[in-house]
This record gives sequence, structure tokens and C-alpha cells, in this order.
Amino acid sequence: MADTTGTADPDALAGTGEDGVRRRDFINIAAVSAAGVGGIVTLLPLISQMAPSKDVLAESTTEVDLSAIEPGQAIKAIFRKQPLFVRNLTEREMTAADETPLSDLRDAESLADRTKEGHQNWLITMGVCTHLGCVPLGAAEGEPRGEFGGYFCPCHGSHYDTAGRIRKGPAPTNLLVPEYEFTSDTTVTVG
Repeated sequence: MADTTGTADPDALAGTGEDGVRRRDFINIAAVSAAGVGGIVTLLPLISQMAPSKDVLAESTTEVDLSAIEPGQAIKAIFRKQPLFVRNLTEREMTAADETPLSDLRDAESLADRTKEGHQNWLITMGVCTHLGCVPLGAAEGEPRGEFGGYFCPCHGSHYDTAGRIRKGPAPTNLLVPEYEFTSDTTVTVG
């Protein structure tokens, strides 16, 4: 039926007919999609530049042979360009660490918390003092081990016990124990 009032069809004037809605929806979707793709393309290089470089990835794990380390000895290795201490604890050192009351420790951790079950004689810590990042002494033969027989930081006088726990000095926390797994009885992979 024809419009007798002389006015045009309101849907045709407003462009809201079925074709108009579809065109408008398509333009909106296309604009939002283009903005999203543009945002992703802009962010991708910014995010990828934060990934570790190939030389860092190559050093992401360190394998240490434990067969030559006698009880009571420690060695220094390198893990992610930082010193790593690997110590084979004696029965006496383990007993001394276990007998220390946790209430006497600034950063309370037992020896069992810092070692792997079944390998409690192997203490693996980062060789970096938690005070200002100096390298403590005590891993090499003849180096001073401090008042508690573990490690001694010569920079500011932090003393660590045989379990690498802070006992005296300005260091706020124990020596860091990195992630590690025993791949055999004589090999450990750190990282």
C-alpha cells in the first residue's frame, strides 16, 4: 500500500534497512579488526625483545659431575654467568645443621628444605651473598669459612653455616638454592 501522507519511508531515510544495517555492521567489524591486528603487530616486537637472548638460553642449565667431590669438599661452577657452590656435606656438618634451632635463624629453613630427599648430603646454592652480591669464600680449599663452618663474605662480613643459611652479618636471607635435579647418582643438572 502506498504512503498517502507524502512522507518517505522512515527506514529508507535513516538507512536502517536490512542492507544499511549489514553495511554498517561490516564497516564496524572491519574497523575493530584492523585496529586489533594493528595493535598486535605493534606489540609483537616489543614483547619479543624481552625474551632471553640465545647465549642466555644456552646457559640456562648447567650439568655438574659430582663423582670427584669428596665429603667435606665444595666446588665452584658457573650457572647463568654467576658462581654456583656445590658442597658434599659430611655427617658432622649435616648433624650440626639439623641441631640448629630454627628460632636461631634469621631466614628459617631446615637442611631438608634446602636439599633433595635422598641426597641430603649435597648442598647446591648460588655463590652470591644476599647482601650486596659479593662472592662468599669457603668453597675452595683453604678459604675462610666463617664462624659457622659454611661460607664467609669478605665484603661486609656475612657468615653462613654449613647449610648456606645466614647466621651473622648484614645479609638478609640464606644463599639461594636454584632449581636442580639429579639425573644420576653422580650428575646434577641445575636450571
